[in-house]
Amino acid sequence: MSEKQAHLNGAYYGPSIPPREKHRPGRSGGPLGCCCSCIFGLIFKLIFTAVVFMGLAFLVFWLIVRPTRVKFHVTDAKLTQFNFSTDSNLHYNLALNLTIRNPNKKIGVYYDRIEATALYEGQRLSTAPLTPFYQGHKTTNVLNPVFKGQQLIVGSNLLEEFNQQKSAGVYEIEMKLYLRIRFKLGRIKTGKFKPRIECDLKVPFSENGNSVGTFQTEKCSIDYFD
Repeated sequence: MSEKQAHLNGAYYGPSIPPREKHRPGRSGGPLGCCCSCIFGLIFKLIFTAVVFMGLAFLVFWLIVRPTRVKFHVTDAKLTQFNFSTDSNLHYNLALNLTIRNPNKKIGVYYDRIEATALYEGQRLSTAPLTPFYQGHKTTNVLNPVFKGQQLIVGSNLLEEFNQQKSAGVYEIEMKLYLRIRFKLGRIKTGKFKPRIECDLKVPFSENGNSVGTFQTEKCSIDYFD
């Protein structure tokens, strides 16, 4: 018995025994970490399900309605006055035919506000407000904005550009449309959109009914998210 006690009281030269790890609350392996993981997993599944559902709803809507952009064209233009006076005022008289085509079979368009602005070399000449209207399915409307008056135009290279275009008999004029529109699908009406339409025109000068060339129809660009 005494020999066993002497053996137990002796020094131990084996590998060190690691201390017992104390449990710390809040670690990933604990109940709190498991709860947070479950919540984040549930949120991710809900978001994923909502995205898939919205994508399918949009696909079904597109397959049924087949929405198509409204098309804007300037089909004719008559420029009967376009000259500078000695005080750098540009005198102009421009009449346009603007064609708006709605190719959609199930979507109508409310034009609650429509204004046309003419510009020369990036400088505004004048603005022509046009009458609001509703455009039905697969219909075409023709508008006739007229720009007439005088405007002070300044610029270092403006006169040189003007003389070159005058020699050619064709002037580069830009028209912009500022709209406030709504779409109608059945009895449903959307909120308001403010698209911007830009039309780059090359207009031959006409004097006494004669011009150096014929105006070519120009397709306008449209930006719904300007």
